[in-house]
Amino acid sequence: MNDTAPMGRINTGVTGLDDILSGGLPGGQMYLLEGTPGTGKTTIALQFIRTAILAGEKALYITLSESKRELEASARSHGWKNEELEIAEFVPEEASLSLEQQYSVFHPSEVELASTITKLTDLIEKVKPVRLVIDSLSELRLLAADTMRYRRQLLALKQFFAGRETTVLLLDDRSAEGSDMQLQSIAHGVLRLDKVARSYGTNRRQIEILKLRGSSFREGSHDYTIETGGIRIYPRLIANEHESSFENDRVKSGISGLDEMFGGGLNRGSSTLLIGPTGAGKSTLAIQYAHAAAKRGDRAIVYSFDEVLRTAVERAEALGIRVREEMEKGTLAMSQIDPAELSPGEFIWQIRKDVEERDTRVVVIDSLNGFLNAMPGEKDLILQLHELIAFLNQKGVITFLILTQHGLVGSMHAEIDVSYLADTVLLLRYFEARGEIRQVVSVLKQRVGRHERTLREFYLGEDGISVGEPLTNFKGILTGVPDIESTPQAPKNEG
Repeated sequence: MNDTAPMGRINTGVTGLDDILSGGLPGGQMYLLEGTPGTGKTTIALQFIRTAILAGEKALYITLSESKRELEASARSHGWKNEELEIAEFVPEEASLSLEQQYSVFHPSEVELASTITKLTDLIEKVKPVRLVIDSLSELRLLAADTMRYRRQLLALKQFFAGRETTVLLLDDRSAEGSDMQLQSIAHGVLRLDKVARSYGTNRRQIEILKLRGSSFREGSHDYTIETGGIRIYPRLIANEHESSFENDRVKSGISGLDEMFGGGLNRGSSTLLIGPTGAGKSTLAIQYAHAAAKRGDRAIVYSFDEVLRTAVERAEALGIRVREEMEKGTLAMSQIDPAELSPGEFIWQIRKDVEERDTRVVVIDSLNGFLNAMPGEKDLILQLHELIAFLNQKGVITFLILTQHGLVGSMHAEIDVSYLADTVLLLRYFEARGEIRQVVSVLKQRVGRHERTLREFYLGEDGISVGEPLTNFKGILTGVPDIESTPQAPKNEG
């Protein structure tokens, strides 16, 4: 995308929002920010106003719902200084307990709506703000009493702001029954905030641009979080926007037998799916590749959903993979991911940041089963994975995706089928022979270059990882209980 903001667009002050707006909001227009309570409307509005004030512009926050004291407390919770914000508090006269302010002749809506609008426009004339927030429209809707009067007043407000070069942000808590299409039709643009409850862990928050007249924007839903310091939005990843060139070479694991199976190593800018039952060695193999890359000077990172990092480090060290040395150098990083606390958009943003800002060359996601638990549905997982893998491939990153199958020996299945997304598929299995449980590894698929179609025994011991010669004296290994052939059979020529 074009990083240069088009003429007339203003910075919203919200991390990631200008990205999905293709440079910011077109200035001098009226916008609607709608969302149920707790979605962060007030936080975005405060950031919007604060950005203008820090730039030396006139800005005004008019509140009809929360008190000035409550807004100042919200600002302090984010570490912002209250003197930076100009807040005008409007209290409807009907809310007063004074008997003098109770109406007996006129309907309260007839008096209060006109009075409130007059006070509001008089204040705006006096301050002449470049940015204005009105929080919230639900109060005006209550004052109006009927839909026709409410719509007329909104149209009058829009007419009032015409030609004043004031960018107006109207907040609405969606308390009206159904979707307020009249309000959306009046606004120049509509931003909707949603909060999706999950059965366990934090709620997932998403923002969507429903409308932006005459302007391009990034469609779809984008995850966001509310943090100390404001809202942070994670724009939906589009891989085609991140094309780059890199040297197309083969990357080795440091295990001679395994590199032979791949025809000399893995291609840079490719993804590998390691699939098999629990404990078969998938994570260890991936860490071996990450460690080998770190020793060459290529930064690598392991994102772990399923295993505590301390356990993963100790297991690797016990196998002779000296991960601590590379972690101290900064060439290898290991990150613990909690799917109950992290949204998919935020996780993908972390990977993107790690690749683009730290020049990471190897990424391990352990495992896709954990990633699945962070997603609302399988369809979304496939789409997000597709974009993530395509992005990493275009950046020349070698990606390892680990998928645990259900079962241990014999027939097994996985929760999802993502094998078609990966460039290479490496299968690990257990099998029983001569009273022992043994392990086998095989390359099922490799899109670029030749690869072995043999089955090799896979060993994990104190001396590290090793891969044996092709198993030619067995048949039916993948069933879990193979037969021993009396005469070894040479591998068939697949050429």
